[in-house]
Amino acid sequence: MSGLEVAMEQISAKAREFGLDFYDIFFEICPADIIYTFGAYGMPTRFSHWTFGKAYHKMKTQYDYNLGRIYEMVINSDPCYAFLLEGNSLIQNKLIMAHVIAHCDFFKNNIYFKNTSRAMVESMAAAANRFREYDFKYGRARVESFIDAAIAIQEHVEPRLLIKKSSKKNEAPKHECRHKKPETPYDDLWSLDDKEICKCDTCEHPGRFPTEPEKDLMLFITQNSKELDDWQRDIMSVIRQEMLYFWPQMETKIMNEGWASYWHLRIMREIELDEAETIELAKMHSGIVQTSRTHLNPYTLGLKIFEDIEKRWENPTEEEREKYGRPGGEGKQKIFEVRAMENDISFLRNYLTKELVDDLDLYLFKKMGYDWKISQKEWEKVRDGLVINLTNCGFPHIVVQDGDFNKKGELYLKHCFEG
Repeated sequence: MSGLEVAMEQISAKAREFGLDFYDIFFEICPADIIYTFGAYGMPTRFSHWTFGKAYHKMKTQYDYNLGRIYEMVINSDPCYAFLLEGNSLIQNKLIMAHVIAHCDFFKNNIYFKNTSRAMVESMAAAANRFREYDFKYGRARVESFIDAAIAIQEHVEPRLLIKKSSKKNEAPKHECRHKKPETPYDDLWSLDDKEICKCDTCEHPGRFPTEPEKDLMLFITQNSKELDDWQRDIMSVIRQEMLYFWPQMETKIMNEGWASYWHLRIMREIELDEAETIELAKMHSGIVQTSRTHLNPYTLGLKIFEDIEKRWENPTEEEREKYGRPGGEGKQKIFEVRAMENDISFLRNYLTKELVDDLDLYLFKKMGYDWKISQKEWEKVRDGLVINLTNCGFPHIVVQDGDFNKKGELYLKHCFEG
């Protein structure tokens, strides 16, 4: 076996000793243009669109000018696929393998990935073929224009929505009028606690469709628009499904990268390295967790929080023992529990402490006049500010308030802004 194959066997065995549970992983070594193509598309196979070319040009330019580098790319699937950059040294690939294994463990065991499709590579390939057929049938310009429109609203999905199939498509649900002429003087008492709005055409209290604000704009338009053809509904559905696939990765970015960084450190400490490899490993890791004055490094923040959780549950202080009933010796158990049950919002809300905010020198900043200045250093407000920025993965929370506004088939959208 090659040195890389031997290293993979050692690292996988060590990861399982630590308790990591991951799907089988297939590694491939790819040249930079292939890696960056995959990075731009987000997957090895996907429908063609100019936005992916734009992303590729940006990432490849950063690589060419040594301003950024993608060492690997890992796909959330069963089995997992990981692509290593051609030209990586052996020690770089060793660290990357340990990092990838932890990612795969996270994909398999975190609750927010439970409902993601593990066969998305095949699904995306099939969708790409259908999109090419639409190009030939309806014209490239028309199809691309519609994809532009769909991508513009692709973030407006509800990842935890249970879809209820209605009996008739494009129709608002019907129910009995609540405002009939009373038959007795006491009939109105039955509706005192009834907040449901009547939807009959003759009632003086007309209701709205949908009955409740609908967050999944993509699904609502796909199911209820009277203007879309079947091929357009298919495109909307595909883009929505792909966004639902990527959504858990966006809402667990800090945790996922922190978990992978934590374990690549732990695993590599157990692997026998010579002096030169140790120095190269230290340089690479320090580059990964390097902090910035202007943006948050998810690798650093996630790693530090996981290390802090392990320390506080493994060796709690006397105050923590008395106040929280922590017996000690539960550090490893706790980080695995957190890995399984949290997303970035709950992760920061529950485990980002004052000590970590101070140690990492975290702060909020904003533009004042012509300058960017620190606006907040108080740890709770810093934590809450980070959580607010992560809410809905940082996208505006927009809901369908009325699907047939003024009886014209228009959408009335509401931006739920919380400051």
